Amino acid sequence: MLYPVPAVMVSAARADEKPNIITVAWAGTVNSDPPMLSVSVRKERYSHGIISDTGEFVVNLVHAPLVRACDYCGVRSGRDVDKFEQMKLTAVPVEGVRAPAIAESPLSLACKVTQVIPLGSHDMFLAEIVSVTADERYLDENGSFHLNDAGLAAYSHGTYFQLGKKLGTFGFSVKKRTKNAKKKRGK
Repeated sequence: MLYPVPAVMVSAARADEKPNIITVAWAGTVNSDPPMLSVSVRKERYSHGIISDTGEFVVNLVHAPLVRACDYCGVRSGRDVDKFEQMKLTAVPVEGVRAPAIAESPLSLACKVTQVIPLGSHDMFLAEIVSVTADERYLDENGSFHLNDAGLAAYSHGTYFQLGKKLGTFGFSVKKRTKNAKKKRGK
């Protein structure tokens, strides 16, 4: 019941086979140095076997234009359909892994598995992020990436939502107010 969660599309590929995409809602950051994340995948899923065999995958963030493809990739099996073809997505090479990224994603994280933790219904793949690919539309003139401008999607109890309204910034709860701010508030 820990919702909402990010809706991400994980791409993976074996040599000489068509690449596949699986939608994963159980993904998250687990470490900053080295940068690492985890994804949990059911053992019977087609992509589970690919990730287990290759030890790599790409996490592709989802924004509003990709929500339909994200949903499709979560309800169709790569055993039966070519999801890149069906959703008219573009598989592109990324640095550090053989698995492709999804060109239409605002941000792709290429990962190498460091550990597999069996959990029961799912295996958790802990992975080091070995490269990052960002859509240039979200880069400013100084090269800073503005991910929040992408309109990322979240998933909560069977529904997709677009993130948007800013509620605060890190540390705002303890930040000291300036004298001008206190005067404006009537203090």
